[in-house]
Amino acid sequence: MGAGVLKGGEWAIRRTGGSVIPAMTSADFISLLQGAAVTVALSLAGIVIGVPLGLSLAILLWRRVPLAQLIVKTYVSLIRATPLVTLGLLIYFALPAIGLQIGPVTAAILTLAINTTAFNCEIWRAGLTDFPKDQIESAQAFGMSWPHTFRRIMLPQVARTCLPALVNEMTLLLKGSPAIAVVGIVDVTRAAVRIGANTYEPLPPFLLATALYAAIVFVFVRAQRWLEGSSKAR
Repeated sequence: MGAGVLKGGEWAIRRTGGSVIPAMTSADFISLLQGAAVTVALSLAGIVIGVPLGLSLAILLWRRVPLAQLIVKTYVSLIRATPLVTLGLLIYFALPAIGLQIGPVTAAILTLAINTTAFNCEIWRAGLTDFPKDQIESAQAFGMSWPHTFRRIMLPQVARTCLPALVNEMTLLLKGSPAIAVVGIVDVTRAAVRIGANTYEPLPPFLLATALYAAIVFVFVRAQRWLEGSSKAR
């Protein structure tokens, strides 16, 4: 078995049984980076939608609004039990069936947002449930309205408590995002699959994809620690 590299470094080739098979090129590296950018962008879009929506649903549960409580509990239970792949296919094919035409990007963002909203709801609900009631009573004794009490007293403390769990959910969403490939999105995992199919060498692109995921998660974790340090310094 011999190996050679053509001048310019554009193609590396290997000969196996007399055949010439292309290995990874600079275009393949760019494709992986573009896939990583798509993964981050779609995950962040889902997070930006899911975190405040999850908080809103958690408030409805915590405030024990009767009808809303039933609807939210049903939604959370159903979505948490539904795999991302199934949810993505359902959104991508069901919405056009009722006259709502959406593209792959919209379907992917909706899938991730709907999924993470349910999990964020449970995280926020736990934080609100554990919040000391005497602080709320003290604020009300000073004449503070509930919205003011929530915004100035409860939310900062609950957010600090929930931050590790929220970041953990974000990383889980990021690692689960390859499921959105079923609607035609080329994320970093799908890019690695394509490169492996073209080069007949799946290991290098998947090792690089793993490294990219690790780097992205590392940034998330570092951001969490920075936010925790900033909140403690206040």
